[in-house]
Amino acid sequence: MSIARGDAVALTRALVAVDSRNPSLVAGAPGERAVATLLAEVLRDWGCTVQLDEIAPGRPNVVARVGKRGGSSLMFNGHLDVVDVVGMTHPPFEGVERDGRIWGRGSSDMKSGVAAMCAAAVRALDQGLAGEVVIAAVIDEEYTSLGTQGLIDRGIRSDAAIVTEPTGLAIMPAHRGFVWLELTVLGRAAHGSRWDIGIDAIRHAGLFLAELDRYDAGTLAARRHPLLGRPSAHASLISGGTGMSTYPDRCAVAIERRTMPGETTAQVLREMEELRDSVCLSHPEFDGTVSVSLSQPPSDVAHSAPIVRALSAALAVCGVAESIEGMSAWTDAALLNNAGIPSICFGPGDMGLAHAAEEFVSRQEIEDATRVLTELALRWASRGR
Repeated sequence: MSIARGDAVALTRALVAVDSRNPSLVAGAPGERAVATLLAEVLRDWGCTVQLDEIAPGRPNVVARVGKRGGSSLMFNGHLDVVDVVGMTHPPFEGVERDGRIWGRGSSDMKSGVAAMCAAAVRALDQGLAGEVVIAAVIDEEYTSLGTQGLIDRGIRSDAAIVTEPTGLAIMPAHRGFVWLELTVLGRAAHGSRWDIGIDAIRHAGLFLAELDRYDAGTLAARRHPLLGRPSAHASLISGGTGMSTYPDRCAVAIERRTMPGETTAQVLREMEELRDSVCLSHPEFDGTVSVSLSQPPSDVAHSAPIVRALSAALAVCGVAESIEGMSAWTDAALLNNAGIPSICFGPGDMGLAHAAEEFVSRQEIEDATRVLTELALRWASRGR
């Protein structure tokens, strides 16, 4: 596909027009191969060194490089997968521009960010980039982040990174993590008339949920982060029972705990086990276990970090107002930070439109993001020169 060199808006439209629903989330979905192939073709045409790296069958990352190795390096990271389109009120994969907006699934989350970072890298190259920009357009961020984890496992590193998630052009150096837990409560099956021998696993699960409510309203409400506010916990899914006239012998509850920087998975599990133990004190017949099914760490980069200061300066040069905020959603920035790459979020789009029935992104935000990222790449590469 022929797209004018450094044209982020045209590239956004082209990427949005390709269905890249994540097959781990949507049965039968095509995955990222087609959109990755298109992006690789455009980046090669723009003069980048490009590699398609298959992380899962039929699902490649796009890894491209511009500039000179040996100097300061900067990674631009963004994901190519999108979520389902059920319930959308407009065509999901046309990539049309209307009223100054690009419409479609992934327009805000986050193909406009991917387009802006790619265009910025080649614009910086054309303006005499003194270091190297690594472009990483990855798979599977919407599920288990196989793409960015694959980058890290393959040893791809940089001195800092920008994850171009939709931030409305705010600098977002911190976001929550999460821990997914499973509570399994055992009861004793019996006829509904045999209260004397039946043990109601569902009602016992309710006792734990009452403790969870107190924990969320008290313990978690007292913990604060300057950008992110407080951590939280909620019950996401529940199942149990076999019939109206049978005491349920089992109840399973899925719980999500959103974590703050400094909180760990081990700490969260320990606190959940303490809630269980509290139920056991008042109800000795309670039989419940808690386990972790999945977790991802929070992310936090200091305001004084060089990458934050460099992005702040780039915004000022480009005449874009600076705002430093916390990111509500989890992102791959956490994985990059854990790998020793200071990583913050900045990009066009509104996270409130991600996964929504209507999804769009402002053309002006794409253009502004591209200008700022270009200036950042040039400024970062010239550090110490």
